[in-house]
Amino acid sequence: MELRHIKYFIAVARELNIGRAAARLHISQPPLTRQIQQLEEELGVQLFVRTPKGVELTQAGRLMLAEAENIQTVVSQTVDRVQRAAKGHLGRLDVAVFGSGVLLLIPRVLLAFRTAHPGVTMAVHTMGKTEQIEALRQRRITVGFNRLLAPEPDIASELFAIEPVMVAINALDPLAAQDEIGIRDLAGKPMVMYPSSGRPNFVDKVHQLFATERLHPTVAHEVGDAVTAVAFVASGFGVCLVAESAMALTLPSVVYRRLRTKKPATIDLSCIYRVDDESPILGTFLEVMRGCRGAGIGTTESGG
Repeated sequence: MELRHIKYFIAVARELNIGRAAARLHISQPPLTRQIQQLEEELGVQLFVRTPKGVELTQAGRLMLAEAENIQTVVSQTVDRVQRAAKGHLGRLDVAVFGSGVLLLIPRVLLAFRTAHPGVTMAVHTMGKTEQIEALRQRRITVGFNRLLAPEPDIASELFAIEPVMVAINALDPLAAQDEIGIRDLAGKPMVMYPSSGRPNFVDKVHQLFATERLHPTVAHEVGDAVTAVAFVASGFGVCLVAESAMALTLPSVVYRRLRTKKPATIDLSCIYRVDDESPILGTFLEVMRGCRGAGIGTTESGG
Protein backbone atom coordinates (compact mmCIF):
# COMPACT_ATOMS: atom_id res chain seq x y z
CA MET A 1 0.00 0.00 0.00
CA GLU A 2 1.34 3.41 -0.99
CA LEU A 3 0.31 6.89 0.10
CA ARG A 4 -1.21 7.54 -3.33
CA HIS A 5 -3.56 4.58 -2.77
CA ILE A 6 -4.74 6.24 0.45
CA LYS A 7 -5.21 9.55 -1.33
CA TYR A 8 -7.17 8.00 -4.20
CA PHE A 9 -9.31 5.87 -1.91
CA ILE A 10 -10.31 8.87 0.24
CA ALA A 11 -11.26 10.87 -2.86
CA VAL A 12 -13.55 8.09 -4.13
CA ALA A 13 -14.99 7.44 -0.67
CA ARG A 14 -15.91 11.10 -0.25
CA GLU A 15 -17.33 11.60 -3.76
CA LEU A 16 -18.91 8.11 -4.04
CA ASN A 17 -18.41 8.51 -7.75
CA ILE A 18 -15.32 7.45 -9.73
CA GLY A 19 -15.75 10.16 -12.36
CA ARG A 20 -16.08 13.02 -9.88
CA ALA A 21 -13.18 11.67 -7.81
CA ALA A 22 -11.00 11.47 -10.95
CA ALA A 23 -11.83 15.07 -11.81
CA ARG A 24 -11.03 16.14 -8.25
CA LEU A 25 -7.65 14.37 -8.48
CA HIS A 26 -6.98 15.72 -11.98
CA ILE A 27 -6.51 12.23 -13.47
CA SER A 28 -8.55 10.18 -15.91
CA GLN A 29 -11.08 7.63 -14.69
CA PRO A 30 -9.46 4.34 -15.87
CA PRO A 31 -6.16 4.81 -13.92
CA LEU A 32 -8.14 5.69 -10.78
CA THR A 33 -10.28 2.58 -11.16
CA ARG A 34 -7.11 0.46 -11.49
CA GLN A 35 -5.60 2.03 -8.36
CA ILE A 36 -8.72 1.22 -6.32
CA GLN A 37 -8.73 -2.35 -7.67
CA GLN A 38 -5.05 -2.75 -6.74
CA LEU A 39 -5.80 -1.55 -3.21
CA GLU A 40 -8.69 -4.02 -2.85
CA GLU A 41 -6.52 -6.85 -4.17
CA GLU A 42 -3.72 -6.00 -1.75
CA LEU A 43 -6.10 -5.85 1.21
CA GLY A 44 -8.08 -8.86 0.06
CA VAL A 45 -11.38 -7.12 0.70
CA GLN A 46 -14.04 -5.28 -1.29
CA LEU A 47 -14.14 -1.59 -0.38
CA PHE A 48 -16.88 -0.41 -2.77
CA VAL A 49 -19.97 -1.78 -4.43
CA ARG A 50 -21.28 -0.25 -7.65
CA THR A 51 -24.66 1.51 -7.70
CA PRO A 52 -26.60 3.21 -10.50
CA LYS A 53 -25.33 6.59 -9.27
CA GLY A 54 -21.73 5.57 -8.57
CA VAL A 55 -20.36 3.52 -5.70
CA GLU A 56 -21.06 2.89 -2.03
CA LEU A 57 -18.71 1.91 0.78
CA THR A 58 -18.89 -1.59 2.15
CA GLN A 59 -18.57 -2.12 5.91
CA ALA A 60 -14.85 -2.77 5.37
CA GLY A 61 -14.72 0.37 3.23
CA ARG A 62 -16.23 2.52 5.98
CA LEU A 63 -13.61 1.24 8.44
CA MET A 64 -10.91 1.82 5.82
CA LEU A 65 -12.08 5.42 5.35
CA ALA A 66 -11.73 6.20 9.07
CA GLU A 67 -8.28 4.64 9.20
CA ALA A 68 -7.18 6.26 5.92
CA GLU A 69 -8.17 9.71 7.17
CA ASN A 70 -6.16 9.09 10.36
CA ILE A 71 -3.17 8.06 8.27
CA GLN A 72 -3.51 11.14 6.07
CA THR A 73 -3.65 13.38 9.17
CA VAL A 74 -0.55 11.75 10.67
CA VAL A 75 1.34 12.09 7.38
CA SER A 76 0.33 15.74 7.08
CA GLN A 77 1.44 16.44 10.67
CA THR A 78 4.71 14.61 10.08
CA VAL A 79 5.44 16.64 6.97
CA ASP A 80 4.70 19.86 8.87
CA ARG A 81 6.91 18.90 11.83
CA VAL A 82 9.78 17.84 9.57
CA GLN A 83 9.58 21.09 7.63
CA ARG A 84 9.46 23.12 10.84
CA ALA A 85 12.43 21.20 12.24
CA ALA A 86 14.37 21.85 9.03
CA LYS A 87 13.74 25.57 9.51
CA GLY A 88 14.78 25.50 13.18
CA HIS A 89 11.24 26.02 14.49
CA LEU A 90 11.00 22.66 16.24
CA GLY A 91 13.37 20.61 18.39
CA ARG A 92 15.50 21.24 21.48
CA LEU A 93 17.88 24.06 22.37
CA ASP A 94 20.34 23.61 25.25
CA VAL A 95 21.74 26.88 26.57
CA ALA A 96 24.51 27.27 29.14
CA VAL A 97 24.65 30.41 31.29
CA PHE A 98 26.84 31.76 34.05
CA GLY A 99 27.37 34.93 36.02
CA SER A 100 25.45 38.18 36.23
CA GLY A 101 24.27 38.03 32.60
CA VAL A 102 21.62 35.54 33.65
CA LEU A 103 20.10 38.18 35.94
CA LEU A 104 19.01 40.53 33.15
CA LEU A 105 20.34 40.22 29.61
CA ILE A 106 20.27 36.52 28.82
CA PRO A 107 16.65 35.99 29.97
CA ARG A 108 15.57 38.70 27.52
CA VAL A 109 17.09 36.76 24.63
CA LEU A 110 15.63 33.46 25.78
CA LEU A 111 12.18 34.99 26.15
CA ALA A 112 12.39 36.52 22.68
CA PHE A 113 13.40 33.15 21.24
CA ARG A 114 10.64 31.26 23.04
CA THR A 115 8.08 33.82 21.86
CA ALA A 116 9.27 33.54 18.25
CA HIS A 117 9.65 29.73 18.29
CA PRO A 118 7.30 28.18 20.86
CA GLY A 119 7.73 24.74 19.29
CA VAL A 120 11.36 24.53 20.43
CA THR A 121 11.97 22.98 23.85
CA MET A 122 14.56 25.05 25.71
CA ALA A 123 16.78 23.74 28.51
CA VAL A 124 19.04 26.09 30.49
CA HIS A 125 22.16 24.82 32.26
CA THR A 126 24.39 26.66 34.72
CA MET A 127 28.02 26.10 33.71
CA GLY A 128 31.30 27.90 34.12
CA LYS A 129 33.44 28.92 31.17
CA THR A 130 35.54 25.76 30.99
CA GLU A 131 32.45 23.57 31.41
CA GLN A 132 30.65 25.42 28.62
CA ILE A 133 33.44 24.92 26.11
CA GLU A 134 33.74 21.23 26.98
CA ALA A 135 29.97 20.78 26.78
CA LEU A 136 29.93 22.43 23.34
CA ARG A 137 32.62 20.07 22.11
CA GLN A 138 30.70 17.10 23.48
CA ARG A 139 27.50 18.44 21.86
CA ARG A 140 25.70 18.53 25.21
CA ILE A 141 24.75 22.19 24.68
CA THR A 142 24.04 24.29 21.60
CA VAL A 143 25.10 27.72 22.82
CA GLY A 144 26.67 29.30 25.87
CA PHE A 145 26.97 32.80 27.30
CA ASN A 146 30.09 33.98 29.10
CA ARG A 147 32.63 36.77 29.48
CA LEU A 148 36.30 37.35 28.68
CA LEU A 149 36.64 34.37 26.38
CA ALA A 150 40.03 33.31 25.07
CA PRO A 151 40.07 32.35 21.35
CA GLU A 152 39.39 28.68 20.61
CA PRO A 153 39.83 27.30 17.05
CA ASP A 154 36.65 25.23 17.13
CA ILE A 155 34.46 27.66 19.10
CA ALA A 156 32.83 30.74 17.57
CA SER A 157 32.21 33.76 19.77
CA GLU A 158 29.81 36.64 19.06
CA LEU A 159 29.72 39.73 21.22
CA PHE A 160 26.24 40.21 22.62
CA ALA A 161 26.61 42.98 25.19
CA ILE A 162 29.06 45.50 26.59
CA GLU A 163 28.22 46.57 30.13
CA PRO A 164 29.65 49.23 32.43
CA VAL A 165 31.54 47.98 35.47
CA MET A 166 29.85 49.06 38.69
CA VAL A 167 30.83 49.06 42.36
CA ALA A 168 28.65 47.01 44.72
CA ILE A 169 29.13 48.43 48.19
CA ASN A 170 27.48 48.11 51.59
CA ALA A 171 25.09 50.99 52.23
CA LEU A 172 26.80 51.68 55.59
CA ASP A 173 30.20 52.24 53.96
CA PRO A 174 31.09 55.99 53.82
CA LEU A 175 31.93 55.62 50.11
CA ALA A 176 28.29 54.76 49.44
CA ALA A 177 27.48 58.46 49.79
CA GLN A 178 29.41 59.19 46.58
CA ASP A 179 27.78 59.06 43.13
CA GLU A 180 30.98 57.66 41.63
CA ILE A 181 33.78 55.67 43.23
CA GLY A 182 37.30 55.71 41.86
CA ILE A 183 39.88 52.93 41.86
CA ARG A 184 42.01 54.90 44.32
CA ASP A 185 38.99 55.12 46.64
CA LEU A 186 39.02 51.32 46.75
CA ALA A 187 42.73 51.03 47.62
CA GLY A 188 43.05 49.03 50.82
CA LYS A 189 39.35 48.14 50.85
CA PRO A 190 38.67 44.41 51.31
CA MET A 191 37.55 43.13 47.89
CA VAL A 192 35.26 40.21 47.22
CA MET A 193 36.47 38.66 43.93
CA TYR A 194 34.81 36.22 41.54
CA PRO A 195 34.76 33.82 39.81
CA SER A 196 37.42 31.57 41.25
CA SER A 197 38.03 29.58 38.02
CA GLY A 198 37.95 29.77 34.22
CA ARG A 199 40.76 32.17 33.37
CA PRO A 200 40.78 34.75 31.94
CA ASN A 201 37.90 35.94 34.05
CA PHE A 202 36.48 38.93 35.91
CA VAL A 203 39.23 38.65 38.55
CA ASP A 204 41.77 39.47 35.81
CA LYS A 205 39.61 42.42 34.76
CA VAL A 206 39.66 43.79 38.33
CA HIS A 207 43.44 43.44 38.51
CA GLN A 208 43.76 45.28 35.18
CA LEU A 209 41.61 48.16 36.42
CA PHE A 210 43.71 48.52 39.59
CA ALA A 211 46.91 48.30 37.51
CA THR A 212 45.87 51.45 35.59
CA GLU A 213 46.40 53.30 38.87
CA ARG A 214 49.48 51.25 39.73
CA LEU A 215 47.60 49.60 42.56
CA HIS A 216 46.71 46.07 43.61
CA PRO A 217 43.31 45.05 44.99
CA THR A 218 43.18 43.81 48.56
CA VAL A 219 41.58 40.41 48.02
CA ALA A 220 39.57 39.44 51.10
CA HIS A 221 37.46 36.64 49.63
CA GLU A 222 37.21 34.69 46.37
CA VAL A 223 33.76 33.30 45.58
CA GLY A 224 32.17 31.40 42.71
CA ASP A 225 29.84 33.96 41.14
CA ALA A 226 28.37 37.46 41.22
CA VAL A 227 25.34 36.46 43.27
CA THR A 228 27.53 35.14 46.08
CA ALA A 229 29.82 38.15 45.83
CA VAL A 230 26.96 40.64 46.24
CA ALA A 231 25.58 38.59 49.13
CA PHE A 232 29.00 38.89 50.81
CA VAL A 233 28.90 42.65 50.29
CA ALA A 234 25.46 42.77 51.90
CA SER A 235 26.87 40.96 54.93
CA GLY A 236 29.73 43.45 55.31
CA PHE A 237 32.62 41.33 54.01
CA GLY A 238 33.86 44.02 51.63
CA VAL A 239 33.14 45.63 48.27
CA CYS A 240 33.16 44.13 44.79
CA LEU A 241 33.15 45.20 41.18
CA VAL A 242 30.31 43.83 39.07
CA ALA A 243 28.82 44.09 35.60
CA GLU A 244 25.80 46.40 35.39
CA SER A 245 23.48 43.36 35.09
CA ALA A 246 24.23 42.55 38.73
CA MET A 247 22.20 45.60 39.74
CA ALA A 248 19.17 43.35 39.27
CA LEU A 249 20.22 41.88 42.63
CA THR A 250 18.44 44.21 45.04
CA LEU A 251 19.53 43.51 48.60
CA PRO A 252 18.63 45.93 51.41
CA SER A 253 22.21 46.54 52.47
CA VAL A 254 23.77 46.91 48.99
CA VAL A 255 23.96 49.96 46.73
CA TYR A 256 25.58 50.27 43.33
CA ARG A 257 27.78 53.13 42.23
CA ARG A 258 29.45 53.89 38.92
CA LEU A 259 33.16 53.17 38.79
CA ARG A 260 35.20 56.26 37.93
CA THR A 261 38.17 55.46 35.70
CA LYS A 262 40.36 57.28 33.17
CA LYS A 263 38.76 55.28 30.35
CA PRO A 264 35.25 53.77 30.47
CA ALA A 265 35.42 50.49 32.38
CA THR A 266 33.32 47.87 30.60
CA ILE A 267 32.92 44.11 30.48
CA ASP A 268 31.75 41.98 27.57
CA LEU A 269 29.13 39.24 27.37
CA SER A 270 29.43 36.89 24.40
CA CYS A 271 27.49 34.02 22.88
CA ILE A 272 29.56 30.97 21.99
CA TYR A 273 28.81 27.95 19.80
CA ARG A 274 30.60 25.30 17.74
CA VAL A 275 32.13 26.54 14.49
CA ASP A 276 30.94 23.42 12.64
CA ASP A 277 27.38 23.48 14.00
CA GLU A 278 25.04 23.94 11.03
CA SER A 279 21.84 22.97 12.86
CA PRO A 280 18.73 24.99 11.92
CA ILE A 281 17.90 25.61 15.59
CA LEU A 282 21.25 27.28 16.19
CA GLY A 283 20.66 29.41 13.11
CA THR A 284 17.26 30.59 14.31
CA PHE A 285 18.61 31.28 17.81
CA LEU A 286 21.47 33.38 16.46
CA GLU A 287 18.98 35.35 14.35
CA VAL A 288 16.98 36.16 17.49
CA MET A 289 20.11 36.97 19.49
CA ARG A 290 21.40 39.31 16.78
CA GLY A 291 17.97 40.91 16.53
CA CYS A 292 17.96 41.57 20.28
CA ARG A 293 21.44 43.03 20.05
CA GLY A 294 20.41 45.23 17.14
CA ALA A 295 17.36 46.41 19.07
CA GLY A 296 19.58 47.48 21.96
CA ILE A 297 18.51 44.68 24.30
CA GLY A 298 22.03 43.35 24.49
CA THR A 299 24.19 46.44 24.66
CA THR A 300 23.79 48.34 27.92
CA GLU A 301 26.94 50.39 27.63
CA SER A 302 26.35 53.90 28.86
CA GLY A 303 29.84 55.19 29.37
CA GLY A 304 31.96 55.24 32.49
